[in-house]
Amino acid sequence: MMVVMSTSPEPVNPWTWQDQFGFSQALTVQPPSRWVFCAGQTSVDPDGNVLNPGDIAAQLTQSLDNLETVLDQAGTSLAHVVRLNYYTTEVDGLLGAWHILTERLGAAGCRPTSTLLGVARLAFPDLLLEIEATAFVP
Repeated sequence: MMVVMSTSPEPVNPWTWQDQFGFSQALTVQPPSRWVFCAGQTSVDPDGNVLNPGDIAAQLTQSLDNLETVLDQAGTSLAHVVRLNYYTTEVDGLLGAWHILTERLGAAGCRPTSTLLGVARLAFPDLLLEIEATAFVP
């Protein structure tokens, strides 16, 4: 008997309301060869300097760029992300730029589980957003 391992997460969505936000209620993944737990990624340059102060859409784009850089270095991609946590000091602003996220994740075939949290402050005062990810390497 041959066991076939899936390299794609399988969504568990008892409802459909989450579809407009581009996330899944749960995902099941067959045992991957390796898990990747990413630290929160923000809008910073390679030296850790904050980029795009006051512009949450630009910070979201840069944070996703930085996340993809980390994932690539770890041997995986957005397509294999199963969990994203968003921390923001500007919930309404982030929701206003959410289309950037859904377009980017949709292009990668990614519908992760996720949590959006409003926080009082992030590590550096000019940061408006931090994205934490969990992925696997197929």
